[in-house]
Amino acid sequence: MGKYYIFQDQKRCIGCYACELHCKTKNNAPEGAKLCRIVPTGPQVVKGVPRMHFVFMPCFHCEKPWCVYACPTGAMIKRAKDGIVYVKEDLCVGCKNCITACPWGVPQWNSETGKVMKCDYCKDRIDQGLEPACVTGCTTGALKFISPSEASQIKREQFAKNISPLKK
Repeated sequence: MGKYYIFQDQKRCIGCYACELHCKTKNNAPEGAKLCRIVPTGPQVVKGVPRMHFVFMPCFHCEKPWCVYACPTGAMIKRAKDGIVYVKEDLCVGCKNCITACPWGVPQWNSETGKVMKCDYCKDRIDQGLEPACVTGCTTGALKFISPSEASQIKREQFAKNISPLKK
């Protein structure tokens, strides 16, 4: 498992798309390319009130990334030290095999360069001790850059709180 995880607190997310905007700006992504996405779901009626929910979809930096295995040139790489999957642009020939291979639709076509780009958790920022642009740009603090074990613990605590007969 990778060293990092972007956790979304869905109760805090208002669907403002600031994460997408900050990511797009930081990575100079052309029109149409989204390296992370907010996916709206709903409306759903909760206690008689219609509610929208928003799901944050970055790259999952898979344990066994299909995009890496599908790349014929070795341009799609998984970093050994932290599990971040990224594109080495000078090796990419634009065959789009990685786009086809990814079940999540994460790799995106850059029409300006004729190459693929994808979420790499802003590895240049991480290497400087900073968080990804999507996390720092989240206006409500709904995104957290944490370890997978921390994310798992938060999810367990939230689940326990939701099913507890003592909740208020």
